[in-house]
Amino acid sequence: MESIPVPSVQSMVAADGGAHVPPRYLRLRDEAVATDGETEIPVIDFQRLQLGHDEEMARLDRACQDWGFFQLINHSVPEDVVDGMKANARGFFELPAETKQQFAQEQGQLDGYGQLFVVSEDQKLDWADILFLNTLPVQNRNFRFWPNKLANFRSALDKYSAAVKSIVDFLLVTVANNLGVDPEVIANKCGTDGIQAVRMNYYPPCVQADKVIGFSPHSDSDLLTLVLQVNEVDGLQIKRNGTWFPVRPLEGAFIVNVGDILQIFTNGRYKSAEHRAVVDTKKERLSIAAFHSPSVHAVIGPLMEMVAHEDEAVYRSIGHDEFMKLFFSSKLEGKSFLDRMKKL
Repeated sequence: MESIPVPSVQSMVAADGGAHVPPRYLRLRDEAVATDGETEIPVIDFQRLQLGHDEEMARLDRACQDWGFFQLINHSVPEDVVDGMKANARGFFELPAETKQQFAQEQGQLDGYGQLFVVSEDQKLDWADILFLNTLPVQNRNFRFWPNKLANFRSALDKYSAAVKSIVDFLLVTVANNLGVDPEVIANKCGTDGIQAVRMNYYPPCVQADKVIGFSPHSDSDLLTLVLQVNEVDGLQIKRNGTWFPVRPLEGAFIVNVGDILQIFTNGRYKSAEHRAVVDTKKERLSIAAFHSPSVHAVIGPLMEMVAHEDEAVYRSIGHDEFMKLFFSSKLEGKSFLDRMKKL
């Protein structure tokens, strides 16, 4: 799970306004991108799910099968909790470069300020800086990397962590019911030590925005990811039928996506979606992603309830710890990691 240290993109932009882009960040981008209004990802009403509306549950089922992405409105996370998390994420990236470096990732660590998935000295780099923190279970928190230069950072993240975890717990119950699986089956995979990690993303503007990538195309490794847009600058795109579709976040909504583990658990019925982040020429973009995974002790493989016979399983089964080591030691390349999980 080792990552090679790279310079802060934010500091490079501050130095010359982003006029010079080092070669390691330059990429060819010639894929088709859909125009605005061409299509929109599904919208799911959380309150209607809580009330047990069959139509809303069916809409969630279709979204997980057909898109792997949806926007979640009318959720139960208090506005002050959301606003507090946004303010602290913004506040961290506004700190002086030397202050942020006090929380820089260390060799072999995921937690901290820097970049992830840098596995060689010559690979192309993302035009972004991140702050990655393990948040659950609580004993996984390494406060060495939790910024103490912002008065409310730790309490804000603690409240946000608990609030989004409750959303995901309910969504997973609904997912299980849609699949015809006892919710306890998935709940037992998570137990009392299900994993949550939060990644705060800062994408500086770039004058050559069409030649860099904010976050490389990939699918998430987890069960479900909740993404919160911090400011008004869009940049998330999802790949569908060979075309990249821009996501326009609704006011107050979470963007939710199916992760690789949920695709594996459902033996491919639900599908994680390849996605990426692009950057703006003039404005910075910030977002916060909360990843939710089973316990480190869980076995990652198709649920017995999803395969009538063992030879119908598309994916192999391995321990979660081994699964995560493989994921974080791999270069991000679309859904190539998930392909490696298929049975030979």
